[in-house]
Amino acid sequence: VHLLESGGGSVQSGGSLRLSCVASGYTTDFYTLGWFRQAPGKGREGVAAITSDGGALYAPSVQSRFTISLDHARNTLYLQMDKLKVEDTAMYYCGSSNPPVTLRYPDYGYWGQGTQVTVSS
Repeated sequence: VHLLESGGGSVQSGGSLRLSCVASGYTTDFYTLGWFRQAPGKGREGVAAITSDGGALYAPSVQSRFTISLDHARNTLYLQMDKLKVEDTAMYYCGSSNPPVTLRYPDYGYWGQGTQVTVSS
Protein backbone atom coordinates (compact mmCIF):
# COMPACT_ATOMS: atom_id res chain seq x y z
CA VAL A 1 0.00 0.00 0.00
CA HIS A 2 1.31 3.43 -0.96
CA LEU A 3 0.01 6.65 0.60
CA LEU A 4 0.83 10.20 -0.47
CA GLU A 5 -0.42 13.23 1.47
CA SER A 6 -0.75 16.82 0.31
CA GLY A 7 -2.57 20.01 1.22
CA GLY A 8 -0.80 21.17 4.34
CA GLY A 9 0.24 24.75 4.89
CA SER A 10 0.07 27.75 7.18
CA VAL A 11 -3.20 29.35 8.22
CA GLN A 12 -4.45 31.69 10.90
CA SER A 13 -6.57 30.53 13.79
CA GLY A 14 -10.18 30.07 12.68
CA GLY A 15 -9.17 29.26 9.12
CA SER A 16 -9.59 26.12 7.03
CA LEU A 17 -7.43 23.62 5.16
CA ARG A 18 -8.17 20.44 3.23
CA LEU A 19 -5.71 17.58 3.32
CA SER A 20 -5.62 14.88 0.64
CA CYS A 21 -4.13 11.39 0.64
CA VAL A 22 -3.91 9.34 -2.55
CA ALA A 23 -3.95 5.63 -1.74
CA SER A 24 -2.86 2.80 -4.03
CA GLY A 25 -1.81 -0.84 -3.95
CA TYR A 26 -4.82 -2.34 -2.19
CA THR A 27 -5.55 -6.02 -2.65
CA THR A 28 -8.89 -5.88 -0.84
CA ASP A 29 -12.07 -3.80 -1.12
CA PHE A 30 -12.38 -3.59 2.68
CA TYR A 31 -10.01 -1.31 4.53
CA THR A 32 -9.75 1.60 6.93
CA LEU A 33 -7.93 4.85 6.26
CA GLY A 34 -7.10 7.34 8.96
CA TRP A 35 -5.54 10.70 9.67
CA PHE A 36 -3.08 11.02 12.52
CA ARG A 37 -1.01 13.95 13.71
CA GLN A 38 2.19 14.40 15.61
CA ALA A 39 3.32 17.63 17.23
CA PRO A 40 6.98 18.18 18.21
CA GLY A 41 7.84 16.19 21.32
CA LYS A 42 4.51 14.33 21.36
CA GLY A 43 3.28 10.94 20.22
CA ARG A 44 1.22 10.28 17.11
CA GLU A 45 -2.49 10.67 17.83
CA GLY A 46 -5.50 9.61 15.84
CA VAL A 47 -7.62 12.42 14.43
CA ALA A 48 -10.22 10.76 12.20
CA ALA A 49 -10.71 7.48 10.39
CA ILE A 50 -13.10 6.01 7.86
CA THR A 51 -13.80 2.54 6.51
CA SER A 52 -14.18 1.71 2.84
CA ASP A 53 -17.96 1.49 3.33
CA GLY A 54 -18.15 4.92 4.97
CA GLY A 55 -18.13 4.39 8.72
CA ALA A 56 -16.30 7.30 10.36
CA LEU A 57 -14.76 7.98 13.76
CA TYR A 58 -13.39 11.24 15.16
CA ALA A 59 -11.23 12.20 18.09
CA PRO A 60 -13.22 14.35 20.57
CA SER A 61 -10.82 17.27 20.06
CA VAL A 62 -11.77 17.62 16.39
CA GLN A 63 -15.40 16.47 16.43
CA SER A 64 -17.64 19.05 14.69
CA ARG A 65 -14.59 20.89 13.24
CA PHE A 66 -13.03 18.25 10.97
CA THR A 67 -14.70 16.07 8.33
CA ILE A 68 -13.17 12.94 6.85
CA SER A 69 -14.30 11.63 3.47
CA LEU A 70 -13.29 9.05 0.88
CA ASP A 71 -13.55 9.39 -2.91
CA HIS A 72 -13.39 5.87 -4.31
CA ALA A 73 -13.23 7.04 -7.93
CA ARG A 74 -10.04 9.02 -7.20
CA ASN A 75 -8.68 6.61 -4.54
CA THR A 76 -8.31 9.70 -2.36
CA LEU A 77 -8.89 10.33 1.32
CA TYR A 78 -9.70 13.86 2.46
CA LEU A 79 -9.68 15.73 5.75
CA GLN A 80 -11.56 19.02 5.73
CA MET A 81 -10.35 21.04 8.69
CA ASP A 82 -12.41 24.07 9.74
CA LYS A 83 -12.18 26.41 12.72
CA LEU A 84 -8.52 25.53 13.09
CA LYS A 85 -6.83 26.20 16.40
CA VAL A 86 -3.19 26.79 17.30
CA GLU A 87 -3.16 23.41 19.04
CA ASP A 88 -3.96 21.71 15.70
CA THR A 89 -0.42 22.52 14.57
CA ALA A 90 1.35 19.24 13.75
CA MET A 91 2.61 16.96 11.02
CA TYR A 92 -0.41 15.13 9.65
CA TYR A 93 -0.08 11.55 8.42
CA CYS A 94 -2.36 9.29 6.42
CA GLY A 95 -2.41 5.66 7.52
CA SER A 96 -3.95 2.38 6.38
CA SER A 97 -5.51 -0.33 8.51
CA ASN A 98 -8.18 -3.03 8.35
CA PRO A 99 -11.81 -2.74 9.43
CA PRO A 100 -13.42 -1.95 11.79
CA VAL A 101 -12.78 1.78 12.03
CA THR A 102 -10.07 2.57 14.57
CA LEU A 103 -7.91 5.44 15.84
CA ARG A 104 -5.41 3.18 17.58
CA TYR A 105 -1.90 3.81 16.27
CA PRO A 106 -0.79 0.11 16.59
CA ASP A 107 -3.62 -0.94 14.27
CA TYR A 108 -2.07 0.90 11.32
CA GLY A 109 0.58 -0.78 9.21
CA TYR A 110 1.20 1.66 6.38
CA TRP A 111 1.94 5.38 6.50
CA GLY A 112 2.52 8.28 4.20
CA GLN A 113 5.37 10.74 4.66
CA GLY A 114 3.18 13.45 6.17
CA THR A 115 2.17 17.02 5.46
CA GLN A 116 2.78 19.93 7.83
CA VAL A 117 -0.10 22.04 9.18
CA THR A 118 0.76 25.24 11.05
CA VAL A 119 -1.90 27.39 12.69
CA SER A 120 -0.92 30.81 14.00
CA SER A 121 -2.81 33.07 16.38
